[in-house]
Amino acid sequence: MRPTLIDPFLRKIEYLRVSVTDRCDLRCNYCLPKHWDEFNEPDDWLTFAEIERVVAAFVQLGVSRVRLTGGEPLARRELPVLAQQLGRLPNLGHAAALHQAGVTRLNVSLDSLRADRFAEITGGGKLSKVLKGLEVASAAGFAPIKINTVAMRGVNDDEFEDMVQFCTEHGYALRLIETMPVGDTGRAASDTYLDLQGVRESLQKTFELVPAAMPGGGPARYYQVAGTETRVGFITPMSQHFCDTCNRVRLSADGTLYLCLGQEDSVALRPLLRAGISDEALRTTIEDAIARKPERHEFKQKPEKIIRFMSLTGG
Repeated sequence: MRPTLIDPFLRKIEYLRVSVTDRCDLRCNYCLPKHWDEFNEPDDWLTFAEIERVVAAFVQLGVSRVRLTGGEPLARRELPVLAQQLGRLPNLGHAAALHQAGVTRLNVSLDSLRADRFAEITGGGKLSKVLKGLEVASAAGFAPIKINTVAMRGVNDDEFEDMVQFCTEHGYALRLIETMPVGDTGRAASDTYLDLQGVRESLQKTFELVPAAMPGGGPARYYQVAGTETRVGFITPMSQHFCDTCNRVRLSADGTLYLCLGQEDSVALRPLLRAGISDEALRTTIEDAIARKPERHEFKQKPEKIIRFMSLTGG
């Protein structure tokens, strides 16, 4: 029997999100402050060998799902090399596919289908580049491709039906996400917050949404658009939190293990790795960290508590 990581609230931790960089070529207003430039230096990022050691330790403790994220993960040079290294780890889900192709599933941020609005949200990003990238990824056989859309009141709340239609036409899954008051972007997130329960009810008037499953270890609640293969997911950390089923922790680019997206509980692994920690001691450190995983986030109760930006945590 494989070992398992169980937190104090009897949740099985089986999903690790690994940020490979805190850099991004876009500057979405809910993720990074407008003039922020205090990114980690590349020397402070975990090396690929260090990432592989941490992931291997988690796999040996029972984790079976790993997602590479950022910032923008493709901003990290030679990312396919890391994917191949991780793909060789035994007992890691989709290892064969990772080994052969690097990655098979993609999540793509797309908050608007209007070029001017997309540029405004992302700080100058070009919608045409994203759409072209989606076409290329689809043609290359990536599946599923999930479109992540942050729902913002007064910003893109008139586009949700168009987004569902777009995903239906192209065979993508759509995930609508509530804004979260994280870091210096918290006030903007609160000003544009939109309860997705109302959004789902509104979409039901146009589309028949049937509860459905979707492969993956994420928190979205999915519905299938009747008569199509398209699934629409709703990620609701504010209106309907999913903390009771949380199965994940996050490793930042600088080697900080965050135990909750909405809390500051963390463990700095990089100093331990560079001081020569043994594999056994590394596993023990991870087990001790999981034993301190908080029960839930406190976005509503203590919105000022989370001081880091979303790009630093890895989403």
